[in-house]
Amino acid sequence: MTTSITLPSPAKLNLFLHIVGRRPDGYHELQTLFQFLDYGDDITLSLTPEQPGIHLENPVAGVPDDDNLILRAARALVARARHELPGVSIGINKRLPMGGGLGGGSSNAATTLLGLNHLWRLGLDYDELAEIGLALGADVPVFVRGHAAFGEGIGEKLTPAFPPEDWFVVLKPDCHINTAKIFSEQGLTRDTPRIKIAPAFEGDASRYRNDCEGVVKRLYPEVRESMEWLTQFGPARLTGTGACIFGRFPTESAARIIWESKPSGITGFVAKGVNVSPLHQKLTELE
Repeated sequence: MTTSITLPSPAKLNLFLHIVGRRPDGYHELQTLFQFLDYGDDITLSLTPEQPGIHLENPVAGVPDDDNLILRAARALVARARHELPGVSIGINKRLPMGGGLGGGSSNAATTLLGLNHLWRLGLDYDELAEIGLALGADVPVFVRGHAAFGEGIGEKLTPAFPPEDWFVVLKPDCHINTAKIFSEQGLTRDTPRIKIAPAFEGDASRYRNDCEGVVKRLYPEVRESMEWLTQFGPARLTGTGACIFGRFPTESAARIIWESKPSGITGFVAKGVNVSPLHQKLTELE
């Protein structure tokens, strides 16, 4: 019986993000295209039969336990289980920036759900795990299901998609963006016409954009400046509500040439877009 596993918790990009309406409950209706990156955090889950309960080895600074999506995901599985479970210790090697629009917290929650489902042998399928994940956050289900997807609703209605698996330069400007603030801004576009499911960037690329971009660039000059620099080399786009921006390139070498020339003081990384989540690739190897 496996007692300890280390699993990837990958980043995602919103290759586009259209806001197509607003629901009576205040949530925004979206259309977006999710793709994973072969870059992210690592989470180690270790059973501790001699020590019951859930223990986080390295709590995230500034995040109370009740807000930590890793702990909330683990507790949700405990609540779902119909029998007593052995304790677990959870460690995280954190690479993804908080407030970057890369889905780090949601990805951490999904890796915890799938990893503990495996370790605890709960036998829950993706539908059940995605349902639990949705209660934690709108982006958790796409990480649970593990395939690039066209997302609708608040991002939870998913249709598998197959965008090109290109290389990306991802930049993280030195600012932390408040998602709630962006979605409450008066000037945010909320009436983009709905599109049918289509591959990203085929046909007229101007049809696809991130509707949050204008507001974010106005409120956060660091994002605007980084985007202006990256746009020299091709189209650059915000992911989620930011602060991370990305440019896509056909080869790793092309992406790394741009990365090496970035201005000082900007952090980020180069990564490959993948349509099957690295988490699911690893879990398949463990089966």
